[in-house]
Amino acid sequence: MTGSEAMARCLELEGVEIVYGYPGVAIANFFDSLGSTKVRQVLVRTEQNAGHMASGYARTKGRVGVCAVTSGPGALNLLTGIATAYADSIPLVCISGQVESDLIGSDGFQEADVTGAAESFVKYSYLVKDVNDIPRIFREAFYIANTGRRGPVLIDVPIDIQRAEIKSFEYPEDVNLRTYKPTVKGHIQQIKKAVSELKKAKKPLICAGGGIFLSGAKKELRAFAEKYDIPVVHTMMGIGVLPTDHELNFGMVGNNGTVAANKAMQECDMLIMIGARVADRAVANPDTVLDNKILVHIDVDPAEIGKNIGPTIPIVGDAKTIFADMKELEIAVNTETWVEHLREYRRLPSPLKFSDKAVNPAVFIGLLSQEMADRSAYVADVGQNQIWSCRNVNIRDKGRFFTSGGMGTMGYAIPAAIGVKMADRERQVVAVCGDGGFQMSMMELATMKEEQVDIKIIVLRNNYLGLVREYQHYSLNDRYEMVRLGSYPKLDSLAAAYDIVYCRAENMDGIDEKIKSFLAVNGPALMEVVVDPQDTVK
Repeated sequence: MTGSEAMARCLELEGVEIVYGYPGVAIANFFDSLGSTKVRQVLVRTEQNAGHMASGYARTKGRVGVCAVTSGPGALNLLTGIATAYADSIPLVCISGQVESDLIGSDGFQEADVTGAAESFVKYSYLVKDVNDIPRIFREAFYIANTGRRGPVLIDVPIDIQRAEIKSFEYPEDVNLRTYKPTVKGHIQQIKKAVSELKKAKKPLICAGGGIFLSGAKKELRAFAEKYDIPVVHTMMGIGVLPTDHELNFGMVGNNGTVAANKAMQECDMLIMIGARVADRAVANPDTVLDNKILVHIDVDPAEIGKNIGPTIPIVGDAKTIFADMKELEIAVNTETWVEHLREYRRLPSPLKFSDKAVNPAVFIGLLSQEMADRSAYVADVGQNQIWSCRNVNIRDKGRFFTSGGMGTMGYAIPAAIGVKMADRERQVVAVCGDGGFQMSMMELATMKEEQVDIKIIVLRNNYLGLVREYQHYSLNDRYEMVRLGSYPKLDSLAAAYDIVYCRAENMDGIDEKIKSFLAVNGPALMEVVVDPQDTVK
């Protein structure tokens, strides 16, 4: 067995279904060996999107996503995909080819120190130096990626290691890493302290992040909130922890959040943060959040607790396990007055005004998500479209919302949506982009067609990099530099080039029927939605 055959066998034993990637000589042996297995290979059109597709797959399937690329520029192109996954704690195993071992450090053709370059945004990385280490390294990589705080692990494999013969192939059953012992079960005394404070609270609040999905604790969160009638707010990555229209869901917190959610954060006397990083986009002024309140911060990653805000009661552990422990304790809390107070904020009208000459993006997103199936996945790109989506999308109990939260990577939506759909072919998947983000990943329309992936793509078009233009409007006295996208490409012609059904909405006339017809298309479809450049998120 060669090193490349051993690599392929490792993926089989891990139950890997799909590898997203782009070949080159330095990784060709691996792909050749993978061709003799049942693992499906998906050829992307640029390496960054291999990471995004693997991310969409992982987030939907609840298991490790896998991507593989060649050395040098191939590996470097993947770095943005790796960093995007790292920021949102998505479990990936990323395999890169490398020049021959004796050429490393000699500036050989297509050589790059990818393990060094990726150091700050991987959970761990390996440079394989001995072919006999491959089974152990792959077993550890999958374990590290999908335990504790999830994240990407990089394996860099020189081409001579892929060609070398392995003495004997033995895949380890267990992993025992002396310096890596993730905590799952929370400290019971800390949990009891939190419960004791909850009993005294008059205005308790739960703030849920993406860790709820990663731990599989969505049902437990809902049961806990409903049992004790505790209002819930969420970060961007936590959209969907409760259905949008749930009576205890008060929306997204942060600079772009709802009035009700931010008021709840300010006025609560006890804040229970679960699976959230307390990053600046969610909590702009962490010190003010602590005023006159008890803060319980629950996270599987001890490094996140206290990093941006000092908790009163820190609890390290897996959210699902901690909810189970809380369930065993006696809790009594009366929140009727508090919840009704927050509902008054929810009734406040939005101050935003949109042009009546084009499509109203807020209304459009609301109508679109209402028309989508119960189990649908809404994948938002980055920019104004993301913020309009977060505020106006309607996610049902079995639906999912995906986006690039921590890194804010433009071009994420289409490749991630492809990964989502390939993980669950029965799920309706809609990707929503701006015209800037769309042009960063429109090459993957070819992948979508070749792999027969039925996703629906919305392009909110205003011919500008809208969010930057908005910043220039408010902060730079309307000096619009480097934001004009112009009128190209012609999306109808582009859709035709890929044999994709195309439709266009220029205003709100008949928008309901256009949305229904678009979603009903049998196969991929692209809808161009004209938005006024003057429309803003603030």
